Amino acid sequence: LARYRTAAMLGDARARGSGHEHRRGRDIERMRGITSRAAVNSAVHCFKQRKIGHAGTLDPLASGLLVLCIGKDTKKIDSYMIGTKLYTGTILLGKTTPSYDLETEFDASFPTDHIGEKELEAVRRTFLGDQDQVPPMFSAKQIEGQRAYDIARAGGQVEMKANRIQVQRFEIDATDFPAIRFEIACSKGTYIRSIAYDFGARLHSGATLVELRRTRSGDFDIRDAKSVDEWIEIIDSTAI
Repeated sequence: LARYRTAAMLGDARARGSGHEHRRGRDIERMRGITSRAAVNSAVHCFKQRKIGHAGTLDPLASGLLVLCIGKDTKKIDSYMIGTKLYTGTILLGKTTPSYDLETEFDASFPTDHIGEKELEAVRRTFLGDQDQVPPMFSAKQIEGQRAYDIARAGGQVEMKANRIQVQRFEIDATDFPAIRFEIACSKGTYIRSIAYDFGARLHSGATLVELRRTRSGDFDIRDAKSVDEWIEIIDSTAI
């Protein structure tokens, strides 16, 4: 449970016997290697609530903010998913993987010596604004009743349909080239792994997302988070 962080954000349920307002929504800071479903299951145990859902999944190798809705607030999940998402992370240029991240092994290497500050800036600008994006095959997209990642992990191939997304801001730092640090603000449905893959392709190279952290989702901010262990202490201290 120490791997998760949560913050009360939604709803209006009060904890009995205290002056603290315990709201029915929680933000969970989920660490790498934990699925969003596992985070929900942990919250079910922590908050003693069966009806819990998340407002926007995180990739298993990503960390950061996972917004949970509890009880009646599960009916509002769609509205909580609409806001802008903010991510930080690292893209490694010159290598690719089938999953576009480190879930799978590197499968190809590409030159990077032709890439300079001018090329990086020109490509960075191409990601700003409205655009069509093709999701990775290793994603939770439904393909004829199956998750795309299940098909991909079984060695299958499917044609992924493009989604319309928007990138409001995309900042990069190439101090540790070929590792590129970034911060991106984008719409619901944006796959940062595809941003990384396309970033490499547009540079006539390759790229892999090697680190990802969500720091904001709509009105919810990672800075307001508490660990699940801290929430357990709060719940225990306010219970009758």
